Amino acid sequence: MTSQNIYILGIESSCDDTAASVIQNGRILSNVVATQKIHEEYGGVVPELASRAHQQNIVPVVHQAIEKAGITKEQLNAIAFTRGPGLMGSLLVGTSFAKSFAYGLNIPLIDVNHMQAHILAHFIDEEGFDKPEFPFLAMTISGGHTQIVNVNDYFDMEVIGETIDDAVGEAYDKSGKILGLGYPAGPEIDKRAQQGNPKAFKFTKPKVDGLNFSFSGLKTAILYFIQRETKQNPKFIEDNLNDICASIQYTIIGILIDKLKLATKQTGIRQIAIGGGVSANSGIRKALKEGEQKFGWKTYVPKFEFTTDNAAMIAIVGYLKYLEQDFAKQDITASARLKI
Repeated sequence: MTSQNIYILGIESSCDDTAASVIQNGRILSNVVATQKIHEEYGGVVPELASRAHQQNIVPVVHQAIEKAGITKEQLNAIAFTRGPGLMGSLLVGTSFAKSFAYGLNIPLIDVNHMQAHILAHFIDEEGFDKPEFPFLAMTISGGHTQIVNVNDYFDMEVIGETIDDAVGEAYDKSGKILGLGYPAGPEIDKRAQQGNPKAFKFTKPKVDGLNFSFSGLKTAILYFIQRETKQNPKFIEDNLNDICASIQYTIIGILIDKLKLATKQTGIRQIAIGGGVSANSGIRKALKEGEQKFGWKTYVPKFEFTTDNAAMIAIVGYLKYLEQDFAKQDITASARLKI
């Protein structure tokens, strides 16, 4: 590592969280997230409302991140920001702010791929957390994405499996909606699953070739199952909520673990790192740990605060790119469908 202190400000605005973080070399000094509560009443993210809230939040969030880090803005070496993928209106707020701020301070601008950042969050210097060694397999699971990525180096990544329809987070949220749970439903399903019987109800796993995923069929199966059962017993959900949640979670985890098993078999790589909001799920973390015993995997799970959308993961990528002097030009634009 370098003896000189390098301070990078990371800005994340890909969806409905406005976040800013300051990293000193590989260590996070501050990680501030402003969560937008407004979407809860709509049961999903409303893009227009999200971008408006980002405009209100971005200045105070960045100010707070710099203040908490105990530095001045003049000490920053570069500004890193999420270029994509994400909601266009939200990305534009972060991109425009980062460009103006970097221009005003006359320091480099660094563009970051949100999906790469979920994977590279594992390289934040954090006590008690090991960093994966190359090559490793990364599984990124979130509200918008489900991917298995072969990671050969920091910026040498190949997607070897992804969802052909809904992301795993959507499967949780849509199931939650069917069950009358709030948004986002993932944490609630996870909590109830721990008190239920995972084998109470059986849902068929979708058959998808290779390493790709599909969750839309499972979602439909859950909907028809609930409709059928509540016809016979209007209190079916109420009477069986924990068991239903446990059975849904058991099926989803089974799908993810099956694909990981196949990926390790095909690649011969046994180092597995997970990232993305759904990796905060206790059932998935437990299943991965069991995989170490059963299949000889070495698994890496990031610190809880680095799993959901956050700016610390943007800052670490910014730092790694800064070391390579990989900077963006001022005419760079946001990209909603950016690929790894």
